[in-house]
Amino acid sequence: MLLPPDQTACDLLDAHLEALSNGRDLPLLEGSVSAGGTDAHGAAELVRWALEQLKDLPREPVDLFTRQVGSLLVEFRSRRSPWNAAALRLLDDSYNFVATGPRLHQDWAHDALAVLHRAVRDPRGWVRLDWDCHNSAREQVPAYPFDPPAASRFPECLHPLGAEAAVAALAVMTEEWSSEPAPLRSRPDRDAVLADARTLLARYGPTAGYWTNATAAASDPAPDFLAAGLEGTPSHPFLTGEYLNGVDLFDELGLIAVNESEVGVFWSLGAY
Repeated sequence: MLLPPDQTACDLLDAHLEALSNGRDLPLLEGSVSAGGTDAHGAAELVRWALEQLKDLPREPVDLFTRQVGSLLVEFRSRRSPWNAAALRLLDDSYNFVATGPRLHQDWAHDALAVLHRAVRDPRGWVRLDWDCHNSAREQVPAYPFDPPAASRFPECLHPLGAEAAVAALAVMTEEWSSEPAPLRSRPDRDAVLADARTLLARYGPTAGYWTNATAAASDPAPDFLAAGLEGTPSHPFLTGEYLNGVDLFDELGLIAVNESEVGVFWSLGAY
């Protein structure tokens, strides 16, 4: 699918800012990202704003520059769409993987695997949260932190969820896996967190189906994730058992959203 010109410009600038924030440089082709090179007025204004902000950032010291570009990138992504903003508010502060890909197969397990293996782009060009995108551990485990089962095993590793249970599962991914000081069920911002979770899942429409690797859903499509909390939610493994770069992956909770055209993957990871 060809991206519209305004989305292409935003995607190019997004990639450039991400590279700079990681201490790399991804040159922009002259004229490829400019306010005049976008068709939609809103996108043009956003590109103009981001380029002006970037131009004003001092390049030295380098560590300060990369942190400032990282903050600019978060703001740029948040302004691109309400979905981006909700994803960043909800899940960017903890170890989570968030990505959506196109649905190309009747058996959507193949499409979910493509997302987990980072083999596809978001069809809308919206944000992907992926702490391990540039992790050297992927040289040994290409899908790191995942080592998912084959598509044929998905029915035994994933269980269907009702829509409200899916919202709760996504919302508890804001918790810590161990020693959570403020479980979502007792937080004053509980309703706001649940609202952001609903915004994310609304992308997939009212007919979307939801699946989770939480074992509690094997006998009940509406387990009480809020009451159990993240730490109290055992799951079928989709993560690698390899100990790489000093990181031990010890727990997980996954949610997959499926409609006729997209497959969304949300995964919380416990690590130390």
